[in-house]
Amino acid sequence: MASVVCAKMLLQRSLPRLIVPSRTTPASLSPSLSRGHRLGPSDDERYQRTTVSVMKKEQGSGIMIHSYSSQGFNIDGNKVFGPCAVLPPSILQWKVGTSKDITEESVSLFHMIVPQIEILVLGTGERLERIHPSVLALLKRKRIAVEVQDTPNACATFNFLISENRIAAAGLIPPCASRALEVKQE
Repeated sequence: MASVVCAKMLLQRSLPRLIVPSRTTPASLSPSLSRGHRLGPSDDERYQRTTVSVMKKEQGSGIMIHSYSSQGFNIDGNKVFGPCAVLPPSILQWKVGTSKDITEESVSLFHMIVPQIEILVLGTGERLERIHPSVLALLKRKRIAVEVQDTPNACATFNFLISENRIAAAGLIPPCASRALEVKQE
């Protein structure tokens, strides 16, 4: 009997204790939540803002764009197909096709993250394209500097800013495939 009591005590000491505050209830048991319920600030502890935490803080450890092609980008060994949004330490698909698709809505992800980015580098493809003035005005109101360039230069600028430990993000559209080396059949 004594060995059973000792075994129970050893087992209790080795298992981590789960402490659940008495005033919280699991979401599945809460009467105020249902499948279609949207959380809002009045929902208290269950409502939280989405934040981005910088995991790497060593110098020179930011995300770097290693190469690009007409299909996409090589970012720290990750192959990303099509347009992308680079928000260190994250890489996201970006639903834009051309520079005309860069709207206030498509840049909203850049000004909604915390910590706020200092500068946004936009790569508009093979050549520099104009961005709608309302998009630039929105980012200016949000205190985000914008650098608009063709994609090859935007990649280089982004890498430079990250190496300088700036809080930067990039929205990149792959450049079109070059036709300079095509052989014409006669």
